[in-house]
Amino acid sequence: MSGGHILAIDQGTTSSRAIVFDGAFRSVAVGQQEFPQHFPHSGWVEHEPEDLWTSTLAVCREALAGIEGGASAIAAVGITNQRETTLVWSRKTGEPVYRAIVWQDRRTADFCAGLKREGHEDLFTRKTGLLLDPYFSGTKLAWILDNVEGARARAESGELLFGTVDSWLIWKLTGGRSHVTDATNASRTLLYNIDENRWDEELCGLLGVPLSMLPEVKDSADDFGTVDPEHFGAALPILGVAGDQQAATVGQACFRPGMVKSTYGTGCFALLNTGETRVASRNRLLSTIAYRLDGRTTYALEGSIFVAGSAVQWLRDGLGIIGTAGESQKLAEASDPENRLYLVPAFVGLGAPYWDPDARGAIYGLTRASGPADFCRAALESVGYQTRDLIEAMRADAADMDTDGIVLRVDGGMTASDWTMQFLSDVLGAPVDRPQVLETTALGAAWLAGHKAGVWPGMDEFSGNWHLDRRFEPRMAEAERAALYAGWQDAVRRTRSAA
Repeated sequence: MSGGHILAIDQGTTSSRAIVFDGAFRSVAVGQQEFPQHFPHSGWVEHEPEDLWTSTLAVCREALAGIEGGASAIAAVGITNQRETTLVWSRKTGEPVYRAIVWQDRRTADFCAGLKREGHEDLFTRKTGLLLDPYFSGTKLAWILDNVEGARARAESGELLFGTVDSWLIWKLTGGRSHVTDATNASRTLLYNIDENRWDEELCGLLGVPLSMLPEVKDSADDFGTVDPEHFGAALPILGVAGDQQAATVGQACFRPGMVKSTYGTGCFALLNTGETRVASRNRLLSTIAYRLDGRTTYALEGSIFVAGSAVQWLRDGLGIIGTAGESQKLAEASDPENRLYLVPAFVGLGAPYWDPDARGAIYGLTRASGPADFCRAALESVGYQTRDLIEAMRADAADMDTDGIVLRVDGGMTASDWTMQFLSDVLGAPVDRPQVLETTALGAAWLAGHKAGVWPGMDEFSGNWHLDRRFEPRMAEAERAALYAGWQDAVRRTRSAA
């Protein structure tokens, strides 16, 4: 066994990564690979399941090749994953019946609307903490069963399995011996009762999902199976699993009620730790499981923004006005503040607190003077405005907590931009703390696995190793902050769908 090296798999929306952390929580080897995105219709987003698997396998081998001893130096594997993305495959052959339907996909909007009209949303929210929205896995799974020829009959006969990306990767890594998930991923399916910590028969019945398809639900630090030696040359235990946003919460050491983290990747996701108390949102946030350890559940309030870093990708790939993501900050800095644009990036609908799947992106304030620099500025500013939407809702929901003194811990690729983080602090009117380790999602999965393996310390010592890189303090005058945010709220009102 190693001296504390952990292999963390971070399977994301646009790329798969593997990071080896040493016993001092330092990244010592990395592998990363992008994979294709598929958009067969407006609002549809899909991945090839084989791409998720082969890219994960490749980056793990790359990372392991970068450390002395390779797989023999690894004590355990931790997995974190894009959540809500839905896969269905054969129990016998492992062959998927359809592409993975990605969390961003909106094809089940009409189905969700129908369930709402029938009066079911309160039931789903009471049991799962979620809203009836295409974002979550359950309606995606129902779509596959109803639209792939023969899928429902095969599922009802016990032939098919369902899983989110963590379940799919564990199934492949263990050679089909483990069909499991953890409580955080289960809590995002619309099928899991987060108070009773079990799959809910009534909800499964409403969505037409056979219970036989569902994986066993474990703690976030638990025995998920053993990697087949053929993959990495050693039989490695998988001991930690969490959905990406919950893993980032752990990696940011947000273990105390009232602590908030916000991750800026493809989307943006803010989580407020509410402890062992589940807080029911009155402002259309989600109640969710932050992590479950030793059978004890810690809850969170979550706000989900569908487009953050992907707005910068749009500038690069859709408009062609930048060559790399890093160029967006330079252009934003060069823009004229008088050319005030508001980009509402509802490319796949609006997430919290609006939950408007039919909204589509829009930009306001265009003049003949508007140019690429202004588009870049508007894209980066949209992340700050959307985050404020979430923080305002959290403050209202968690009035019993000291949310007025919120300090936002941030991570993810966009946090490397000082300009973006300063604007975030300005528009929030609150400090923003960027840690030295930005790979907090992978670090959270690594801590879950390392702690379970007995080679990494407990919460207190791990929290003591969280180190600040830079704190951004608000500089903007309150009047300007209020005026800018009022302009954003007006832009969102104009963008909302008639429904």
